[in-house]
Amino acid sequence: MIPPAAVDLGGRRRPFPYVRWTIIALFVGAMILNYLARSVLGVAAPVILSEQGISSEQYSWVTSAFQLGVMFQPVVGYFLDGFGLRLGFTLCVAVWSLITIAHVMAQGWPSFAGLRLALGLAEGSAQPAGQKVIAEWFPARERGLAGGIYNIGASFGAVLAPPLIAWAVMTQSWRLAFVVTGGLGLVWCVFWLLWYRKPADHPRLGATERAHIEGGQEQRLSGAGKRQRIGALLRRRNLWGIALPRLLADPVWGMLSFWMPLYLARERGFDLTQIAIFAWLPFLAADLGCLFGPAVVAWLQRRGVDLIDARRWAFTLGAVMMMGMAFVGMATNPYVAIGLLCLGGFAHQTLSVTVITMASDLFHRDEVATVTGLAGLAANLGVLLFTLLLGRMVDQVGYEPFFVVLGVLDLVGAAILWTLVRKPA
Repeated sequence: MIPPAAVDLGGRRRPFPYVRWTIIALFVGAMILNYLARSVLGVAAPVILSEQGISSEQYSWVTSAFQLGVMFQPVVGYFLDGFGLRLGFTLCVAVWSLITIAHVMAQGWPSFAGLRLALGLAEGSAQPAGQKVIAEWFPARERGLAGGIYNIGASFGAVLAPPLIAWAVMTQSWRLAFVVTGGLGLVWCVFWLLWYRKPADHPRLGATERAHIEGGQEQRLSGAGKRQRIGALLRRRNLWGIALPRLLADPVWGMLSFWMPLYLARERGFDLTQIAIFAWLPFLAADLGCLFGPAVVAWLQRRGVDLIDARRWAFTLGAVMMMGMAFVGMATNPYVAIGLLCLGGFAHQTLSVTVITMASDLFHRDEVATVTGLAGLAANLGVLLFTLLLGRMVDQVGYEPFFVVLGVLDLVGAAILWTLVRKPA
C-alpha cells in the first residue's frame, strides 16, 4: 500500500527509492562546504600571514577564535533539537556561507579573529545536525556507515582546499576562494529546503523504506518524552565517556587543518605548488578512515561482539595506529613525513567517526544533537588548548614535541572510553 504522503491529486505517485541515502548524500555536500570554509584559511595561511604581517602567535589567536566559536555546539545542538533540521540547519548554513564571503574584507589579525569566531559559531551546527540526521533516518545497524559517509565530507572539504587556494591565487587572490566557497553554500541551502523532511513527513518515502527505518531503530531511544536540560545531560557518565576521548582526539584534526600547511612551508621548505600537490593527501587518507571504522565495527558485530564494544575496539585500533604521528617530526625525508601524516589522518577518522556515532547509540533521538554538541565542545576545547600552546611555543621548540604528544593522546582516550561508557540496559 502506498502511504498517503506518496499520493497526489493525479493518483498514485511512485515513492523515491532509498530516500535516506539521498538525504545523507545531500548532507555530505554540507560537510564538504563546512570543512572547505574552515580549511581555506589554513591552506592560504603562508600567503595571508606574509601579506598581512601576522605572526605565528597571532595566527594561533585567529584559529583559536574559530575553536572558541565552535565550542558553542551545545547551544546550536539544543537549537536544532528544538527547531528541527529543515529550517534550523538551513539557517546555520546560510549564516556560515555569508560569513565565509565576508573574509574578503578582513585586514589584520583582529578582523580575521572576529570572522573566525562567528564562523565557528555557525559551523558548529554540522556535527550535531549530522548525528540528528542519522538518528532520525537510519536503523541502528546502518548508523555507523551513514556517519562514516557524511564525515567523508569533512575530509573531502579539506582535500579540495589546497587546489582551490592555488587556483584562486593564480587567478586573482586568496579572497576568491572564500567567495566561491560561500556562494556554493548558499546554493546548497535551496536543495536542502526542497528535499529534507522528517521520515514521518517526507512525501516521497515509501512504505517499505519507512518500515525498514522504524523497524531497525531502538524503541528505548525513540524519545525521552520531556527533553532533558543540558545540566541533566552533564550528570550522565556516558556523555563524559564520549566527550573526553573527543577532547583528546581532535587536536590531530586541528594540526592537519590549521597548521600542516605552515609546517610544510616552514619546516619542510614546500612552496604553494608543493602544498597544493601534497597537503590534501592526509585528508584523502582520512576519507578512507571514515569507512574503515564502520567496517571494523560491522566485522566485529558479525562475529558476535556487542555494538558498543565493537565501537570501543574500533576506537582502540585507531588509537594504536595514531602512534605513527609521534614520528612525523623525526622523519628526515619530507615524503616519509607526509606518509606519517596520512596515517594520522586515517587513524583519526577511524576513531573519530566511531566515537561521534556513539551519541546516537546511547541517547534519545531528541537529545542526540545536544549531546553531540556537548561532546563537540570538549573536542574543540582540546583543539583550542593545543593551538594556543602550539602558537606560543612552536617558534622556540619546533613541531616535533607536539607530534609526539598527538601520537599518545588517543591511547588515553581509549582507556576512558572503556572505563566510563556503560551499555544501555
